[in-house]
Formats: sequence, C-alpha cells, structure tokens
Amino acid sequence: MLLEIVTPEGKAFSDDVSGVVLPGTLGEMGILPHHAALVSTLNAGELRYTKDSKTHELAIGSGFAEITGDHVNVLTDMAIRDSDIDEAAVQAALDRAQSRLKEDVLPEEIAAVEAAIANSIAQLHLKRKRRTV
Repeated sequence: MLLEIVTPEGKAFSDDVSGVVLPGTLGEMGILPHHAALVSTLNAGELRYTKDSKTHELAIGSGFAEITGDHVNVLTDMAIRDSDIDEAAVQAALDRAQSRLKEDVLPEEIAAVEAAIANSIAQLHLKRKRRTV
C-alpha cells in the first residue's frame, strides 16, 4: 500500500509499504493493505512502517490520517527521522516551551506551546529509544 506523509513544508515521505502503525488519538492503530476506509486524528508520537520486512520509524506531530483501501495519507505538522533529530536542540526547545507555560501565556498561545512540547517529546522519545537499542 502507498504511504504518503505531508507536512506544511511539502511531501515528507511517499513509498509503498506493507504496514503502518499510527499514533491515533485513542491509541496506536495498525494499518494493513485493504484496510477499511477511515479518517482519524493523530497525536504527536511515533509512526512506524514496514518495508521489505524492515521496520522504520518517524517522529510525527499531531494531524490526521486518511486510510482508503491501499492508500494511507498522513497530514501532520512534523515528520522527522531519528538521524535528523538534534537531541540537544530539541531538549533546549522543550525547556523553553515548558518555561513559557509557567509565564503569563495568552489563551490563544497555549495550544501552540503545548504542540511544541508534544512535538519535542515525540522527537526525544524516538531519539533516545534508538540510542538504547
């Protein structure tokens, strides 16, 4: 089946895969070929896909997934491979965002700060998981 991941910067990934695991809002969702049509919200977390019997992982931000037969479309604000994650920079961004929440934050800013925290945590989880394997 075709997995396509699109971020605001453009198409981050497009390839045929044999399976996908998505971080759905209600928990992980496994998607195999010929899956029933589905639209779901996604949380920031780890997206895994299998290609040629090998599992690959990406840290993704919140977004949506549309599954139609043999096509999985993921629309997200971030998609990044382990090798592209700068752990020190992400940790610094997380620290700044957490400090920002302790200040007087305008209500309209809270969602953006919380999204930055979730994206940073997703990246750090993937990076640190890969380091311990």
